[in-house]
Amino acid sequence: MSFFGSMTTAITGIRAQSSALGHISDNIANSQTVGFKRTDTSFQDIVTASTSRNHLPGAVLAAPAFTNTVQGSIDASETPTHMAINGEGFFIVSSQVATVDGNPVFDGVNYYTRRGDFSMDKYGYLVNGAGYTLQGLEIDPTTGNPVGDTPSRIQIDRDFLAARTTSTITYKANLPLWPQTVNADPQIADSELLTTGRFTPVLADLSTISADNEDIFLDNSLSGGAVTGYDELGAPANVQFRWAKVDNADGGGDTWNLFYKTDDSATGTDAKWVNVGQDYAFDSGRLTPAVDSTTITGMNVNGIALGNVILDHGASNITQFEDDNGTVKTTALDQNGYPSGELVSIAVSENGRITGTYSNGKTVDLAEVSLAKFNAADKLQKLDGTAFAATQESGEPMLMGGDSVIGSAREASNVDIADEFSKLIVTQQAYTAGTRIVTTADELMSETLNMKR
Repeated sequence: MSFFGSMTTAITGIRAQSSALGHISDNIANSQTVGFKRTDTSFQDIVTASTSRNHLPGAVLAAPAFTNTVQGSIDASETPTHMAINGEGFFIVSSQVATVDGNPVFDGVNYYTRRGDFSMDKYGYLVNGAGYTLQGLEIDPTTGNPVGDTPSRIQIDRDFLAARTTSTITYKANLPLWPQTVNADPQIADSELLTTGRFTPVLADLSTISADNEDIFLDNSLSGGAVTGYDELGAPANVQFRWAKVDNADGGGDTWNLFYKTDDSATGTDAKWVNVGQDYAFDSGRLTPAVDSTTITGMNVNGIALGNVILDHGASNITQFEDDNGTVKTTALDQNGYPSGELVSIAVSENGRITGTYSNGKTVDLAEVSLAKFNAADKLQKLDGTAFAATQESGEPMLMGGDSVIGSAREASNVDIADEFSKLIVTQQAYTAGTRIVTTADELMSETLNMKR
């Protein structure tokens, strides 16, 4: 091999170390960039000619070795819309290219990033610090499930949350064996109770309780709790329940009826309490037959029409076991309605859903963050703003759910400054060594030229 060949080989080494130095400088410069993935250097030798008896030095190339799959540390953030991915995957984002008539225009191409410092812009889009807009799936407010399977740009609607009519009341309770009503006397023998009817309102018709008969009803019944329901406009209705034992049977089998208050201002013969219309018959503390749910037809409370409301007890959740206090112990009393409300804040839940909190106290899932993964993520094309584009080498994106998304967090750069400075020292020494080869080859060529003198 000639001296010129030696110089050429050394120069390729210098160029390779220059490329490595560029990668190191890029890494150090972005050591604080959210979601940045460092670029290492992979050196590749090029062989000119080589046999078992002879070898001619060739050259060396420096190729980038990407670390797109190497996760950075996850740091807590005070911004509720910031998010980080714990594991594989990338956020799917869009790039805004213009604004027309006051509305953003996007280029229609999907990009991918680990940079999760998203915040809501004036249009309601979630945009990260590099200007990319987050994509995901809309959530059906009725079912709570994602709509479709094709991600689109997440845009938060700032409109009022519409009121929801109460359609289901969840009610679970234990009724006492010896109810402590005003007329009840637990010291009286059971046989006498069956004949005196002290636990039963002495009224001919129990389908409704008029205002005139309310005192009798209250003396022979127990409070069953209260819950606030809502009509279609969000008007609140205070639904009060009372239980009355309507039959005492031999062997401990009792029958109860449930009532709700329909009109606080009722007078005279007007209905003040309404029977739900369901017999609750017990045998050994359990309902026989079982009553998992019943429907209250045309529920109306103080002029507020709730319509047909399902009273959901679940499986065997209305019981009659001994209670020392002789009162109804309500274990669950809730309903699914709510008034209208104004959006107060948004955040990211543990399962990768964007949730909105409204002034009525409701927290509603608005969208689900979509993630994408690649079979060869290190073959993605790097773009400005810590983003990537899919390539033929990376393969097509495969959609994932947002279960690995962590809210109020950001993924830091995966650059280790100490490691980069160590590589910097090695690169500097290798570069210097390459220049020495060039100097040595030049001196040898000079000596060769001087041989004729």
